[in-house]
Amino acid sequence: MILAHLANFAHVPTSLGLFFQEAQVSFSVLGLWHNMGWLAKAVVIVLFIMSIWSLAVIIDRALYFSAARKQSREFAPKVAGALKDGRLDEAIKVADRSKKSHLAEVVTAGLQEFRSFGSGGNITEQQVESSKRALERAEAIVHAKLKRGLGGLATIGSTAPFIGLFGTVVGILNAFQQIATQKTSGIGAVAGGISEALVTTAMGLLVAIPAVMTFNYFTGKVESFDVEMDNSSSELVDYFIKQSHR
Repeated sequence: MILAHLANFAHVPTSLGLFFQEAQVSFSVLGLWHNMGWLAKAVVIVLFIMSIWSLAVIIDRALYFSAARKQSREFAPKVAGALKDGRLDEAIKVADRSKKSHLAEVVTAGLQEFRSFGSGGNITEQQVESSKRALERAEAIVHAKLKRGLGGLATIGSTAPFIGLFGTVVGILNAFQQIATQKTSGIGAVAGGISEALVTTAMGLLVAIPAVMTFNYFTGKVESFDVEMDNSSSELVDYFIKQSHR
């Protein structure tokens, strides 16, 4: 009797071993990739392309904004000193040397329009108004340059989680399909589909979160640059008005 019970227990480890062997699924990157269906792989490829696009925009805008801030800090006191001394040509030359400065682009447009009327004679109201319109046009152009690529970041941040969720749904459907076809409820029957679902969800969030964070950060930068351009334009118009009253 005792030997019979021991023989029964001897089969238990073998059964457990077979169960866990069935449940073993490789959770390495290559293993997860091989377990995915073609549709889930397409989702991962799309998310990977979106992440590369997002990273390229982030690097481009970070470098552009950094250069704009640096050159504007150097430009502002130089052009202010030139205008204070009445050296209009010198102020334009200073602005031309600051190609990446948002302030320089706006101020240059206003100064060139103001100079186009000629330096001789009295400064008319028409000259001031024309210069003001040139400043407004330049502000709109520079604002568009500053926002370049941010629309793509917003799109990636808002759509990447849903693309990952689509991959999740596909993975869960595959898991249920495996249960139905294999007619087994073991972990190995559903592990591949569940892991596929989790990978696409995680990757969607991994792509979306940096895109949303950097979009909000860069949007705040653009707003601060807009305020600086508005202030510079207003100060330049005041300078033109003062010149006209001399």
